[in-house]
Amino acid sequence: MLSQRSANMKPSATVELTAKVAKMKKSGKDVIDLNVGEPDFETPRNICEAAIQAINEGFTKYVTVNGILELRQSICKKLKDDNGIEYWPENIIVSTGAKQCLNNAVLTVCNEGDEIILPTPCWVSYEEIIRLSGAVPVFVKTDERDGYQLNIDNIKKALSPRTKGIMLNTPNNPTGAVYSRESLEALGRLAVENDFLIFSDEIYEKLVYDDAVHVSIASLSDDIYQRTITINGFSKAYAMTGWRIGYAAGPEKIIKAMSAIQGHMTHAANSITQKAAIEALEGPQESLDIMRDEFEKRRNLLLGRLNQMNGVSCINSEGAFYLLPNVSKLYQKSYNGKTIKDSMDLANLLLEEGLVATVPGDAFESPDSIRLSYSNSYDKIEEAANRMDKIFKEIK
Repeated sequence: MLSQRSANMKPSATVELTAKVAKMKKSGKDVIDLNVGEPDFETPRNICEAAIQAINEGFTKYVTVNGILELRQSICKKLKDDNGIEYWPENIIVSTGAKQCLNNAVLTVCNEGDEIILPTPCWVSYEEIIRLSGAVPVFVKTDERDGYQLNIDNIKKALSPRTKGIMLNTPNNPTGAVYSRESLEALGRLAVENDFLIFSDEIYEKLVYDDAVHVSIASLSDDIYQRTITINGFSKAYAMTGWRIGYAAGPEKIIKAMSAIQGHMTHAANSITQKAAIEALEGPQESLDIMRDEFEKRRNLLLGRLNQMNGVSCINSEGAFYLLPNVSKLYQKSYNGKTIKDSMDLANLLLEEGLVATVPGDAFESPDSIRLSYSNSYDKIEEAANRMDKIFKEIK
């Protein structure tokens, strides 16, 4: 009864794990979440008040499919001021989360059999978004020893007559890598020379640490700009995950086609949320600094603890709120007589014996790793590290 398309689609490992953890917590188990890909902070109050005002003013009707003009104008200002990219409202579409923007974009430009290059490790949904369109993901590995930076030579080797584009995510989920200006310039030149598109997911752009600098690839030259679809949203920077709002900016022809697809799928993003998003962009920004500083403290704690644990090594994370420790030295060893074969076994062990929720690296095309989110309180992260350390010491 199922279509081939739905039968071939893998469920999201992170979504399934979140449901399992919720069930364990409901049964009374003290599970510490290091698996969740969302800020643990509350949405800033001024944003919430803007939504309440929109309701009180009766702003609850249908709005234009591509987003209300006032919000699209605010997004244009943000992109120019923050990212050095100049767009006009007709270059912007507002959608129900950045994930819908990604789906819209890939569905708009890809035909059956087209190829999209996907640097790995990568977010779990990219592969399925590409496959849903009928296109084919072409995986290109990045190396832990290089800080998971883009490997331009390997990307060149992956090009074919069917290459339609490349999917970027900087800062990166799950590695935390922030791609350097030099690597983005090299990739941009490659895109121009070979005439392929760049899907640039920049949802974590506000969460960068140390001396790292986020660069929007569309800002590097006019030729690159003409081939780039920039995707962003409000879920990470403004702790608005449940509000479901994101946006894309790109060539007017592509954005117009994305709007046509969206008009038949979901229509416009929530009208009230759009008013809240305007306040997020135009209101006080102090909450971003507070959240980023706290994430950096948590990262420092968890990174230091991981590198002291038996069989674990972990490189620094320059952005987002994830660490991707290499745990492969623990494979084929045992805990209480049970062999640990892979990242799935290790993640299950940590969850069932340590009550610490992590995500197996296989979900991100990174089988030697597990992904940890430091989007939890400092004290909870410290306790989680204690539990993990205890278990790892008992693995022989």
